[in-house]
Amino acid sequence: MSTITASLVNELRKKTGAGMMDCKNALVEANGDMEVAVDLLRKKGQKVAAKRGDRDASEGLVIAKTTADGKLGVLLCLNCETDFVAKNEDFGQFANKLADIAIANNANSVDDLKSKSYDGNGLSVADKITEQTGVIGEKIDISACQSIEAANVVAYNHPGNQIATLVGFTKEAQEAGRQVAMQVAAMAPISVDESSVPADVIEKELEIGKELAIQEGKPADLAEKIAHGRLKKFYKESTLLNQAFVRDNKKSVKQFLQETDGELTVTDFKRLSLSI
Repeated sequence: MSTITASLVNELRKKTGAGMMDCKNALVEANGDMEVAVDLLRKKGQKVAAKRGDRDASEGLVIAKTTADGKLGVLLCLNCETDFVAKNEDFGQFANKLADIAIANNANSVDDLKSKSYDGNGLSVADKITEQTGVIGEKIDISACQSIEAANVVAYNHPGNQIATLVGFTKEAQEAGRQVAMQVAAMAPISVDESSVPADVIEKELEIGKELAIQEGKPADLAEKIAHGRLKKFYKESTLLNQAFVRDNKKSVKQFLQETDGELTVTDFKRLSLSI
């Protein structure tokens, strides 16, 4: 039987992130063979994942990152079962590593990211998630992976990483870009402006507005006009460029950007939140 040294245990721990005793037990079972021990830990992860597949993984972290040139941004949500795990340093490092992989590969969906290589040695992101499920002992999974490409993409991570945003701009946005990214986090707009609101949302808002007017005793023809008036208010409250700027509610976000630079505006945005 091979001698299981502390350095061997530590090497396996660095490779897998598993606890010291789990690594030692795996090496003992593998008779000191590193690759067999790694495989044993992965199989353990598969068993844990199978057992916990129906568990609710509603805790976790949301990470927003951009490339060094600011042309591409990725937004990722990695979930786990408990707040205790979400606050663990290793879990945070794992979430950031996944975001780095998403950035490097311009991954724009969960399936796309899961199919990418994790370490360049045949282990996929999906395989690593399964492995880490065994290490952590909780269900963990990626619930969202989105990306934006623009002349300039600004990322904002709210303290605690429960909310994060990406905003694409027509040109370099600097501090103004960060202010707008924070606006998206705080005010949760549904689209950039009225032209990008989905048709079904507009139809629903008009229907609700008309029904409310009729309930207030207004005739049908007047109710229609009132509904359109309420739709304008909806645009002002729910579309980013028309929203009141949180730092100065006397002006809209569009006005704030135009005052900063007449050519600066928003092309797209993404917002992810664990609970809001």
